[in-house]
Amino acid sequence: MSGHNKWSTIKRKKGALDAKRSKIFSKIIKEITVAVKESGPDPDGNPRLRMAVQNAKGANMPKDNVQRAITKAGSDTTTLEEVTFEGYAVGGVALFVECLTDNNLRTVSAVRANFNKRGGSLGTKGSLSFIFDRKGIFSIPKTNVKGSLDDFELEIIDAGAEDFDVSDEQITITTAMEDFGKVNKKLEELNITVENAELQRIPNTSKKVDVDTAKSVMKMIESFEDIDDVQNIYHNMELTDDIQAALEADD
Repeated sequence: MSGHNKWSTIKRKKGALDAKRSKIFSKIIKEITVAVKESGPDPDGNPRLRMAVQNAKGANMPKDNVQRAITKAGSDTTTLEEVTFEGYAVGGVALFVECLTDNNLRTVSAVRANFNKRGGSLGTKGSLSFIFDRKGIFSIPKTNVKGSLDDFELEIIDAGAEDFDVSDEQITITTAMEDFGKVNKKLEELNITVENAELQRIPNTSKKVDVDTAKSVMKMIESFEDIDDVQNIYHNMELTDDIQAALEADD
């Protein structure tokens, strides 16, 4: 989901996260549905489903909900299509929107309307390919790692990690897209519980904006998150300490 790395969205306070919990669960259920339809209901033989179940656990989604979603997906005749949109918000901030939809016309209409309403512009497919790179991102609470963090870092780098970032409470591991599976397998071997793991779109260049523009962009991102078909939103806005403080003050 957006919000699991420093580029997607600013971290939300606990109350705001709790308010979005049903939306998070809905996104995970859609991912489970697509995974089951692709490769069956057995997580052991379905890496995409295994990842979705893992993320459900990281989001504290009840096991019964997960199992119901897997069971229902096997008989669900709805076809979900993965579609993406690229465009710009105010201030020239690039936005990449990922969706899962059973009605492409509805989704296109909703996404285009939101770009227009918020002063942005919807671009053509591939227009932002030079800005965003697909990377594997793993988010792990520090408390889930037993033993030496230095030793853990060395093992993960040997497995193919590009970056290993440690904050007060969280470890964020970044990999090239092609090494995502290898690093995930290594984490499973080490019995490390991951809070979230997914391929994300990480900007290779950032856009500087002022606080007012940043607030407008975040309101636009939040309005995209309210669209049921939207799974993830990524941006290239530079989040300075001043901007992060201002955004958190508005939560």
